[in-house]
Amino acid sequence: MKLNFKLFWVLAIFLFTLSCNKEVSNKVKKKPNILLIFTDDQRSDALGIAQNTEIKTPNIDNLARSGVYFKNSYVMGGHHGAICAPSRAMLLSGKSLFHVYDSLEGVKTLPNSLSKFGYKTFATGKWHNGEASFEANFQEGAQIMIGGMSDHFKVPVKDLNEYKKLTDSSLKGFSTDIFTEAALDYLDRYQGSEKQKPFFCYLAFTAPHDPRSPAPKYSNAYTEDEISIPENFKPLHPFRFDDFNIRDETLAPWPRSPGVIQSSISEYYALIQHIDDRVGDLIKRLKKYDLYDNTLIIYASDNGLALGSHGLLGKQNLYEHSTKVPLIISGPGIPKGQTSDALVYLFDIFPTLMDYLDFEKPEDIDGKSLLNIINKKENQIRTSIYTAYRNTVRAVRDNEWKLIFYPQIKVTQLYNLKQDPNELYNLAQNLFYKTRIKKMMNLLKYNMELADDTINLNPSKIQSKEYNYKNLVQKLDPWQPKYIIEKYFPEGTSRN
Repeated sequence: MKLNFKLFWVLAIFLFTLSCNKEVSNKVKKKPNILLIFTDDQRSDALGIAQNTEIKTPNIDNLARSGVYFKNSYVMGGHHGAICAPSRAMLLSGKSLFHVYDSLEGVKTLPNSLSKFGYKTFATGKWHNGEASFEANFQEGAQIMIGGMSDHFKVPVKDLNEYKKLTDSSLKGFSTDIFTEAALDYLDRYQGSEKQKPFFCYLAFTAPHDPRSPAPKYSNAYTEDEISIPENFKPLHPFRFDDFNIRDETLAPWPRSPGVIQSSISEYYALIQHIDDRVGDLIKRLKKYDLYDNTLIIYASDNGLALGSHGLLGKQNLYEHSTKVPLIISGPGIPKGQTSDALVYLFDIFPTLMDYLDFEKPEDIDGKSLLNIINKKENQIRTSIYTAYRNTVRAVRDNEWKLIFYPQIKVTQLYNLKQDPNELYNLAQNLFYKTRIKKMMNLLKYNMELADDTINLNPSKIQSKEYNYKNLVQKLDPWQPKYIIEKYFPEGTSRN
């Protein structure tokens, strides 16, 4: 009996000590806050850190230098012209293009997973994946824009009320400012709370998506004469592969003129510089509250943009300028000043965060963790990147070569990205590269099977690739301010 009593106390002391040690361990291993900044239509080269000497992005550049900058980050593509909707679904679900559509209803998401593990979740800005899915994904939300785009000066926004329902919309502007202020207000509230739980703050800007109408402070930040014409600029795309009357391609007249492209890029850069300034404000606020050192900051974008490259304006294509996006990860435990050439997707962010936080990942996600790359244990996590747009274009690249295939018109493009990063010289017609094309086509088919892409690469009817630009409709959508319509279409806004 005495022995049992003694054992009881030994066991009690052991359990108490274990509990105390666990508490100490939890304090030592305090989970970091997470700030995910997501821009809209930002090309990978629209940053100073990307060797762009014309754009001014010092805060984002410094963020990249304080962490890991991924030079080869991609969005997988889209089912339709609104590339941003599937891109955001892929980002938040960790699933690839053919395993998730636009809606996130009923899908396991990053914010839901973080909430499950004790995170406070907040969002502001653009949400293009349905109202119901927003209400199901976040505990708090303010200044939410439901949909794909709006006038930057008149943004229809909603708040998430105490019943976890979105309110009626009200018009506010400027977009970059109202979304940033909502995030700053959240940090103020978080600082005033007990801060026992870490936060996940999702800030989704609508800039630099058109309308390319910068706020007055930035309207003269760049002049057309300062802007270089893209090296791969063309007045017209050399062949038709999809609907060129799609909204993005109607924002300026055909053929494209150098002056119009310079003007568009100058406005585009101004919108990004505005974002950069507000990123600086966010970092200052984090530092003010002693939150910066324990906050993981991720900076990325939903897709790129042509802006005159290859005769195109939009993102409805699979050239590098439209599928490659910025990706920066900086924060506690992340090596500083590191640049990676690894081939990565946006949907790799979800599993990366789960591994970084030592949380269990959902079994059905397609993304791969980047943690071993961040920790310099690996240089690559995959040997190829596969992209798709509608049923009209498929592409695959490895560390050197890229193949773009248009099945409906039977056109093949082959580029050596190491020697020709701007995709200027199509080598597909050179017999010397016949073996290389075959190898890349096999790689394309392999990736299609892996992604569950069932498109027929050999349709029975081959469509014409010829087109007459004079037959293209050139009409701006209603979101464009009057001065932009008058600027780009002084002689009228439509042509049939």
